[in-house]
Amino acid sequence: MTLTPKKAQDSLIQMTELVLPNDTNTFGNLMGGRLMYWMDIAAALSCMKHCAAPVVTASVDNISFETPIKLGNVVHIEAKVTRAFNTSMEVHMKVWGEDPVMQYRYKSNEAFMTFVALDPNGNSRPVPPITPSSDDEIKLFEGALRRRQLRLILGGKMKPADANELRALFFEQS
Repeated sequence: MTLTPKKAQDSLIQMTELVLPNDTNTFGNLMGGRLMYWMDIAAALSCMKHCAAPVVTASVDNISFETPIKLGNVVHIEAKVTRAFNTSMEVHMKVWGEDPVMQYRYKSNEAFMTFVALDPNGNSRPVPPITPSSDDEIKLFEGALRRRQLRLILGGKMKPADANELRALFFEQS
């Protein structure tokens, strides 16, 4: 079964949330767990938009919190599928905070997550390939295979010796 490729841009999701008191820690900053919850939703929506099927989170890459988002500020999350494999999709997310009073935006963090598409029986199902268009989409698409190999190694599903894309970064090919 051959699936028609889709553009990465077609999976774009933009989500906006207001940071309320129940979302913050004792320092008045958005709790990291709440942000990860919102990021998981945005990423899932992006994947469902791409594959037109329910999805589940398979992995979350490193999330580094660069700048805290304060109480009363706005959170903007942008999620887009960077590459589709057989049944899984990698999603790149960018997160910004916005002070609505001072009217400025600031970068909070970015991350990658992986989702798997499900059929009606809850089994994994094939997803359409991604066709990147912009220079940024091409760069993310090309790096996705290396990031996937790293995830598989860390998850014990691939031997480091079999990660040819990753090895090429560190060793000369003969």
